[in-house]
Order: sequence, then C-alpha cells, then structure tokens
Amino acid sequence: MSIKVLLAGETWISQSTHFKGFDSFSSVTYHSGADAYIAALATFDISVTHMPAHDVPQDFPKTVDECQKFDVIVLSDIGANSLQLPPETWLHGQASPSRLDALNEWVLAGGGLMMAGGYLSFQGFQARANFARSPLATSLPVTMSDFDDRVECSAGEKARAADTTHELAALITSDAPSLLGYNRVCAKDEAEVVATVGEDVLIATGSYGLGRTLVWTSDIGPHWCPQEFLDWSGFAPLMAGMITYLANGASE
Repeated sequence: MSIKVLLAGETWISQSTHFKGFDSFSSVTYHSGADAYIAALATFDISVTHMPAHDVPQDFPKTVDECQKFDVIVLSDIGANSLQLPPETWLHGQASPSRLDALNEWVLAGGGLMMAGGYLSFQGFQARANFARSPLATSLPVTMSDFDDRVECSAGEKARAADTTHELAALITSDAPSLLGYNRVCAKDEAEVVATVGEDVLIATGSYGLGRTLVWTSDIGPHWCPQEFLDWSGFAPLMAGMITYLANGASE
C-alpha cells in the first residue's frame, strides 16, 4: 500500500516592480520548490498531497482525526504563524483548535513528522519561523535557537553519515553533491544523529510516543539543495528512505 504524505509549504509568491524610465509597473509570479521532491517520492510509490504555503493557514489539519488521513506529514519552509493563525483567529478574533498540539498528539499515537530546512523552517530567517517557541519544540528530535539559525555555505558543504548503524546512514554516500546551506540545530540527548553537514546536524531522528520524528535541516529543493543534488542518483532513495522510516514508526 502506498505511503500517504502531506507536504505543507515549499511554495512562495514574489512581487517585482519594474522601472522603465518615467514609468513603472508590478508583476507577480508563483514558485514551487517541491516539484523534484514530489517526483522523487513518486518513483517509490509514495503518494504526496501538496498543500501550498498560501493554503496552509486555511486548510492544514485542525484535529488528530484529520491528520490520520496521512502516514507522514512534512513541514517545509512554512513558519509557525501559518499554522497557528487560521483566518477565523487572525481575521475574526475567534478561538480555533491548536493545530500544532493536534500534530503532536497525532505523532504520539503513531504518526510520522518531518521538518525540512529553509528560510521559514526551525527558527529561520530573522527567527521568523519561530518553531522554538511552538509545541513542536517538544516533539522534534532537536532543540532550536531563539535567533536566526541559518548557515549559508555558498562554497558548499558535504553531507556525511554520522551513525553508520542507523538504517538511513547507507543512503548518505560519498558521491553526494555539496549542499549550500542549512538550519543549525542541536540534537536532543535521546535523538540519533544520522548525518551531518559541516559540523552540524543534517538528519536526526527521534521517537515521540508511538510515532517517529525526523529533521532534514537543508532544503528539499533550491537554493540550499542545488540542482546537482536533485540530479544525484541518491536523491530519490534518500528522500524516500526518510519517509519510509517515519511511516514505519507505528508498526514497531
């Protein structure tokens, strides 16, 4: 049976202003950094429901039962505000369910949760992602700083297996292209650090109740995860391996 994944985030809308002498005008473009990732998972019969970032405040699961439609939920480049401020609260001043608490309860019951890195992941750019102050600080296998946690590596940093006994370690091979950045986090004492980038955590795993949690601290698409990494023959097995690992938590 296909593993069912909810991927939340990893899209953005850009507005540009164009100046042509006396005149100017604006244009708006829509972008997705998830296409290669979704295609990679599809080759391993992993079914992905992609919820673009602009739909997350309205549509992200509000209850444990709604989360149960999925085996794994991946948060990628989507900040805590988008999950904590649905329209009924932000626009109308009405109480609404705590979706991050529901997410934690779902993991406790056997769900698999992954956070991928980005400018609005972990603590993120100018600390705007702000997950260090959220309920997910309890369930994720890492601790987060209370400030901008990005590490930009324009010259590239290699990924390396750290715990060779972990089932995911074999997917980090020496021919993996360099990454161009990541979020700096610290593994909790009970976590397993599977891989590092530079001197920091790249992949860490943990258990939370009956479920599993995992972090991949770099991007799942450009810019931190460059095209060379997406084209690498090990990209799809690695990304699918992390999802499969999380989905297996409830059965063990």
